[in-house]
Amino acid sequence: MAVIFVEGITDRIAVEAVAAKLGRDLAAEGVEVVPIGGAQAIRRAAAEYEGEHVVGLCDAGEERWFRRVLGDAAYVCTADLEDELIRAVGTAGVEEVVAGEGDVETFRNFQNQPAWRGRPVEAQLRRWLQASDRRNKRYPPLLIGALEPDELPPPLVRALAAVTPV
Repeated sequence: MAVIFVEGITDRIAVEAVAAKLGRDLAAEGVEVVPIGGAQAIRRAAAEYEGEHVVGLCDAGEERWFRRVLGDAAYVCTADLEDELIRAVGTAGVEEVVAGEGDVETFRNFQNQPAWRGRPVEAQLRRWLQASDRRNKRYPPLLIGALEPDELPPPLVRALAAVTPV
């Protein structure tokens, strides 16, 4: 068995969507994606899976926690998952997906809020995706679906490659 530790449910959803996009059946391969409830829980989580092949995926701000326990088996998003997805799909591509889901008016309303007006579109999209639990869970598979396999976010692909069955 192999385990990919991720910080939360959204990360698990994204890793599983990338695996599906790559044609991998993680359950059949004996790979489990385990949300640990935050980076500070990595030591406890690793202890629960002692003896198993483990890797981790985390945000840049949480790298130190993961590296202390997993060393080089920690795969790090440049900023966070949403940043990786936005960079991979591109802002125009993300806006197309948002429009396709009927959420463009909600996003435009968010962009017009005084605190977000005039900020870079990447920052607006990132915050908008993170601001709602529903969007946070719904959009990763949709954004991954808009990508070709060679366009997938590298940290997610590398974490999956690290648990490729022999």
